[in-house]
Amino acid sequence: MSDEKKTGLHSPLRRKLLMGMAALPAISMLPRTSFAQAPATAAINTTGLAVTDTEVTVGILHSVTGTMAISETGSVQAEKLAIEQINAMGGVLGRKIKFIQEDGASDWPTFAEKAKKLLVNDKVAAIMGCWTSASRKAVLPVMEQYNGMLYYPTFYEGLEQSKNVIYTGQEATQQILAGLDWVAKEKKGKSFYLIGSDYIWPRTSMKIARKHIEGKLGGKVSGEEYFPLGHTQFNSVINKIKLTKPDVIYAAVVGGSNVAFYKQLKAAGIDLSKQTMLTISVTEDEIDGIGGENIAGAYACMKYFQSLDNPNNKEFVAAFKKMWGEKTVIGDVTQAAYLGPWLWKMTVEKAGSFDVDKIAAASAGIEFTKAPEGYVKIHPNHHLWSKARVGQAQLDGQFKVVFETPELIEPDPFPKGYQ
Repeated sequence: MSDEKKTGLHSPLRRKLLMGMAALPAISMLPRTSFAQAPATAAINTTGLAVTDTEVTVGILHSVTGTMAISETGSVQAEKLAIEQINAMGGVLGRKIKFIQEDGASDWPTFAEKAKKLLVNDKVAAIMGCWTSASRKAVLPVMEQYNGMLYYPTFYEGLEQSKNVIYTGQEATQQILAGLDWVAKEKKGKSFYLIGSDYIWPRTSMKIARKHIEGKLGGKVSGEEYFPLGHTQFNSVINKIKLTKPDVIYAAVVGGSNVAFYKQLKAAGIDLSKQTMLTISVTEDEIDGIGGENIAGAYACMKYFQSLDNPNNKEFVAAFKKMWGEKTVIGDVTQAAYLGPWLWKMTVEKAGSFDVDKIAAASAGIEFTKAPEGYVKIHPNHHLWSKARVGQAQLDGQFKVVFETPELIEPDPFPKGYQ
């Protein structure tokens, strides 16, 4: 059996990704816009983008094959939902959104190649895409060279800022530092075992985490291990964890590897209701493959969980399930991906133009009060103000929210002392 089948990518709910959008989602929660006579194309598209009198074309660029498909499928679904809703309300500057979807195939050079194709050949007005920092780092120079605009949905390590990217997920100070502060206080965490996949995001995140643990919390790191993407044999590191007995297992394992990691933890007798586990990479999307019984009790620090109890989220979840099926789940990155088309639409309308330079200049201060997470606002550094939340994984694959910061955290992608 292939790894994809083991991780549930061929399950009925994942196959829905390939289906057409048969159900029109509820849009009552979304901001209404009056669409009068659409402005002339020549006035709002001075740089030769794929904009006609009736349509504007954007790109969707995620992995729908390979080890990252378990994580990125939800992002594709969310972006298509947002586009469908926007089109149902009249589109952007009187133009319906058309999308061209490309598969990054969990391969970073492929992401760069497809981004160039979307910008140069297809002349898309924006790209909604990427998941891993490796894919974003591969795409970034392409976006900057050809002056495209990327809406990037994943929580990431920070230490980056670009005119050509809007970061709709969290950076390190909003996720890593807030989560470590919580687990040190509430779970008396003093010793930490760090484990992650072997690429830039987990390694940089763990570097930031180690500095915070040792320098700010007065704790110690009892072990640190990294494994290639797609890795499935974790018994050796699990034995080390059992020997060192850390207060906290701190995990940034991504993609399909999570299925093997959490199943092997349980098989080794590690009870996550007793052994504190804090992950910054497992959302409801991954649990769909892992199985709730294999991760119940673990904690995750994110800004969004499907179980959030607010009117915006209830309508979003209902619309998502109406489009993609009742068994689908929604994770943090999926929600952040949903924000991308909406923030782009609002920025285009503020700028009165599809031109990327004008959109970049108009982005700061854009607010989406109907965001499922509650509220978002674009900072001048192109990141979003957001809360940090901690959820505990339940048997049903959902998270019970046990903590959230009282206020929005201002994004600080270059935190002093952590670079």
